[in-house]
Amino acid sequence: MSGVQSTAGDVDVDLRQLFASLARNWLRLLLFSVAVTALAFVLTSLATPKYRAETRLLIETRESVFTRPDGSGDNERPIFDEEGVTSQVEVIGSTDILKQVARKLDLASLPEFDAASEMSTISRLLVIAGLKSDPSELPPEERVLKAFREQLTVYRVEKSRVIVIQFSSADPKLAAAVPNAIAEAYLEFQRGSKLESSTEATDWLKPEIADLNKRVKDAEAKVASFRSQSDLLVGQNNSALATQQLSELSSELSRVRAGRSAAEATAQSVRQALKGGGSIDAIPEVLSSGLIQRLRERQIQLRADIADLSTSLLPNHPRIRALNSQLSDLDAQIRSQAEKVLVGLVNEASSADLREKQLVADLNRLKVESARVSEEEVELRALEREAAAQRALLESYLTRYREAASRQDRNYLPVDARVFSTAIVPSESYFPKVVPIVGAAFVGSLLLMAIFTLLQELFSGRAMRPAAGARVTPVTVAMPARHAAELPEDDAPRAWVEAEEPAVAALLADVDGELQEMVDTQDDLAVADEPAGEPMQAPTHGGISIETAAERLIAGGAARAIFVSPEGDDAAATAVLVAREVADSGLRVLLLDLTASGAAAGPMLDGGRYPGITNLLASEAQFTDVIRADHYSDCDVMPVGTADPARAMRAADRLPIIMDSLTTAYDLVVVECGPADAGEITRLVGDGTEVLVSFLRHDDEIAYVADGLRAGGYEDVILVTPVGHHLPTTPQPTRTAA
Repeated sequence: MSGVQSTAGDVDVDLRQLFASLARNWLRLLLFSVAVTALAFVLTSLATPKYRAETRLLIETRESVFTRPDGSGDNERPIFDEEGVTSQVEVIGSTDILKQVARKLDLASLPEFDAASEMSTISRLLVIAGLKSDPSELPPEERVLKAFREQLTVYRVEKSRVIVIQFSSADPKLAAAVPNAIAEAYLEFQRGSKLESSTEATDWLKPEIADLNKRVKDAEAKVASFRSQSDLLVGQNNSALATQQLSELSSELSRVRAGRSAAEATAQSVRQALKGGGSIDAIPEVLSSGLIQRLRERQIQLRADIADLSTSLLPNHPRIRALNSQLSDLDAQIRSQAEKVLVGLVNEASSADLREKQLVADLNRLKVESARVSEEEVELRALEREAAAQRALLESYLTRYREAASRQDRNYLPVDARVFSTAIVPSESYFPKVVPIVGAAFVGSLLLMAIFTLLQELFSGRAMRPAAGARVTPVTVAMPARHAAELPEDDAPRAWVEAEEPAVAALLADVDGELQEMVDTQDDLAVADEPAGEPMQAPTHGGISIETAAERLIAGGAARAIFVSPEGDDAAATAVLVAREVADSGLRVLLLDLTASGAAAGPMLDGGRYPGITNLLASEAQFTDVIRADHYSDCDVMPVGTADPARAMRAADRLPIIMDSLTTAYDLVVVECGPADAGEITRLVGDGTEVLVSFLRHDDEIAYVADGLRAGGYEDVILVTPVGHHLPTTPQPTRTAA
C-alpha cells in the first residue's frame, strides 16, 4: 500500500488523542483501582496491629559545685558535643545492654522474638528453595537479638542532647516495658562504669601514695643534711644567715659613715669660727652644751646689770668695772668651752673612722662567706624543688584517693544522664492505618494504570501525528503474502490493517484525506527543492570538495573555519556540508551563522526562528539559550537570532570573546560570514584559523575575492565547492490538514 513516512523530528504527539485514551478505558482503570483498593483493605484488616512507645533520655552533667572533685577542671568534665551524644546512642543500642534487657524481660519465651517458632508456609517454601536463610540455624540468643533490633529504634533528636528509645510490639504493655528497661539498664551501665573507674583509681593510687611517702621523706632528709653540712643556717625571712648578716652590716656601715662625715663637718665649722673670731652662737653643737647655755645666761644678766647701773654711775665706778671684768671672764670661759666641744667633735670623728674601718673588714669577710653560701644554695634549691614536687604530687594523690574512696564507700556515683519522659502503655496502634493505606492504594493504582494506558497509547502510534510543515515521501509497506493474495491490490493493505487492529483502521480513516493532500503537494515541493534533488554539476575549474575540505580541517587541527560566500545565500550551504562532514567523524562541531538572512542555520533547523548570536550580543540570552542541535547530524548550530541587528552590532567588540569561548568548548567552530572581505572577518580570526571561500560557479568575482583575502593577510585561502552534493535548503511551508 502507498503510505507516508516522516523524517526524523517531523512527528508530534497528539495530546488530545493521547489523553482521550483515558476516557475510552475509564472502566478498566476504575476496576483495577477498586480491585487494588479492596486487596489493600483486606491485607490491612488481617495485619497484626503494632504498638509503639518511647522513652526519652537527657544527657547532662549531674555533678554540682559541691560534689564535683576539687581537682577536676573544665577540661576534665564530660564533653556533650554532637559526637559525644551520638556515642551514647551507640552505647544504648549495644549488644550487652540488649542482652541484659532480653534476659530481664524473658523475651526468648515470646513467639514474637523467635522467628523459628512460627514460620508461615511461604517462608518455609522460600527456605526449602534456598531463597531465604533458615532461622533455626541461628542460636536462640541471636534470633532474639535480631528480632529485638528490628523493632528497636534509638536516635538523637537533632540539635539537642535528647536521646529517644522507641520500641514497637504487638503487645502494648511490652512496647512500654522494653524502652523503660533499656533506659534503666543504660543508667546502671553508666553507674557501673563510674564505680569501676573509682575502684581502679583507688587500687592504683594506694601503692603510688606509699611509694611517694618514702620518696618525700628521702628528699626532705637530703635537704636537711645538705643544709647542715654546708652551714647554710636560715635566718629571718627564710634567707641564709650569712646573707642576712651581710645586709645588716652594710646598713650599719652606711650609718657609721654618715655619722663620721657629720662629725667632721661640724668640727670643721667650729674650728673655722674659733680661728676667725666669729660668733659661735650659730653652731648647734655649741649651743647644745649646757655649760655654755648657763654662761650665756650669766653673760646676759651681767650686761643687763651694767646697763642699769650705767644710768646712775660713771663707767669708772668700781662696781661697773667689776661687772665688766666678770663679763670678760665669761667670754673667755665660753670660748674655752667651745674649744672643748671642738675636741669632742674631733674625737667623735676619729672614733667613727675607726668603727668604719672595722666594719669594712667585717663586710669583706662576710662577702666571701656570702659568695660561698650562694654557690651552695644552688644545690640546696635543686634539692628543695625536688622535695616540693614530690610533696605536691603526694598531696594531689592523697586528695584524689580520699575523694575516690569516699564516693566508693558512700555509693555516690551520679550518672550524666536522666530519664525525663518514661514510656506509657499505648492505647492506639501505629500500624496499620487503614484509611491512609487504602486511600494511597486507590490513588497509586489509579495513577499507575493511567500511566500504563498513556504509554500503551503512545507506543502503539495512535497518539502520533505528522508535524506541521513536514515533508513526506511515499513508501511501500510490505504485506504478508497470505493477506495480499486474498484481497485486491488497492484494498489489501487497508483490509489487513482492519483485520489486525481496528484502532489502526479507524486512525487510517481519519487521516486518509490529510495524507492524500500531502502526497498531492509532493510535486510542488519537488519543484521548489530541485537543487536538493539533483547533485550539482562540477565546475570547469579547480577547487577542493566537501570531503577534502573536511579532511584538511581535521588533519590540520583547525580550531576555526571562516567561510566567505561571495555568491550569497546559495553558496552558504557549503559551510553546512563541511560542518556535518566533520561532525560525522566524531568531533564536536558548531556552525555560527553570521549571514543576514540566516541561510546557513535555516536548513539545519528546518527554517525555524530561534534566539542566536544577535541575542547573545545584545545580552538578551545566554549560551545555553542560543545553541541548538542540527536536525540531521551531530553538529550544533548557533543561528542569527531574533534581536535587533543594530543593537547587536553595538556590542561587536564582544565577538572575539564569544569566539574564544566557543573554541574552548568545541573542537571546531565553523563560521559562515556570507559575502565578506578581509577587514570584516578580523574579529573572528584567532589561533588555528582556516579561511575558506565557497562558490557554486567560478568567475572573476570569486578570484577577486580570494585575491583580496590574500592581500589582507590570509595567504592560505582555500576554495571549496559542493560538487556532487545535494545542497541543503530551508523547507518551504506546506499546508496542514484541518
